[in-house]
Amino acid sequence: MTTLLSAGKYRTMRRLADANGRFKMVAVDQRPPIIKALNEKLGAGEATPERVGAVKRSLVKALAHEGSALLIDPDYGYGASFDALPSGPGLLLTLEDFSFEESPGGRKTRLMKGWSVEKIKRAGADGVKLLLWYRPDAAADVIAHQQRLVQEVGDACKRYDLAFLLELLVFPFAGTAGHTTDYIEHKDKRPELVLQSVRDFADPKYGVDIYKLESPLAARDLPAPEAGDAAVAEAQKWFTEMGKLIDKPWVMLSAGAGMEEFRRVLHYAFHAGANGFLAGRAIWWPAFTQNYPDLAGMEAQLAEEGLRYMKQINDMTDRLARPWDAASAFAGTPSLASAGLGFPAEYAAFA
Repeated sequence: MTTLLSAGKYRTMRRLADANGRFKMVAVDQRPPIIKALNEKLGAGEATPERVGAVKRSLVKALAHEGSALLIDPDYGYGASFDALPSGPGLLLTLEDFSFEESPGGRKTRLMKGWSVEKIKRAGADGVKLLLWYRPDAAADVIAHQQRLVQEVGDACKRYDLAFLLELLVFPFAGTAGHTTDYIEHKDKRPELVLQSVRDFADPKYGVDIYKLESPLAARDLPAPEAGDAAVAEAQKWFTEMGKLIDKPWVMLSAGAGMEEFRRVLHYAFHAGANGFLAGRAIWWPAFTQNYPDLAGMEAQLAEEGLRYMKQINDMTDRLARPWDAASAFAGTPSLASAGLGFPAEYAAFA
């Protein structure tokens, strides 16, 4: 059965994709990694909002025009960059706070204080991004909290007709070897945990429009696809299985992977039916870390290395990714809810 889309959802989905329906989205909403890097370079406590915002503004100026959409945070990034945002790309705004509640049983995501889906709508964005730390083997109260939060956000996005992008990240339990709160791919991540996490949020009740997924296998360990050996076939199985779990569009996240590592992730994902990418540090981290505090030098490197890499993965997306409306929920022909003469009366108001 083909999923019906509201007029607002359909419009926002199209605005986040390129003209051919593929997602080429750039993320500059990262806060802890940039704050940590600035404190390491300048000294503890020197990562002021103004300095973090200046970094984000430079990233927006250099990269936003190359993507189909931009993801940015409302606190450090949007206010510093709103006038530098091109009018063409779609806009996603972050909903979650970067701090979270950590316990032996798992992590509970928090929403940013005073921020909401309604305010994201009023800010003129096309979509809401929620990062959810999630493990299917977490404590029952943690799982219940995370699932309830996603459903509440999904309901709000339906109410305000915004695309809802859910980012799922497996994390290490507190007290385990190699535990970190950094926004990186954990070395002990198991593919079974990644796939079950996707499976847990595949239900339509969560209202997810786009899934932002991590590689089921550690990006650094993925074999070069051109090898064409048994290891490549085995890696592809995990991506293909992940793609079968959901009927909505999905994109890949970079989770701090290097350029070549992320290129490999995209190859496997696109062959499993992914509809594009939403990536940040794989694109701009080298230019940032190698040049800061020289923002002009960072922008110059982004204009060469960053844009060259963007062109490579954009071209790859054009060749291999499927348009978002080819997802099985739409079967290539999304249908509009309440279309026809009754549309003015039937289309729901915000209240």
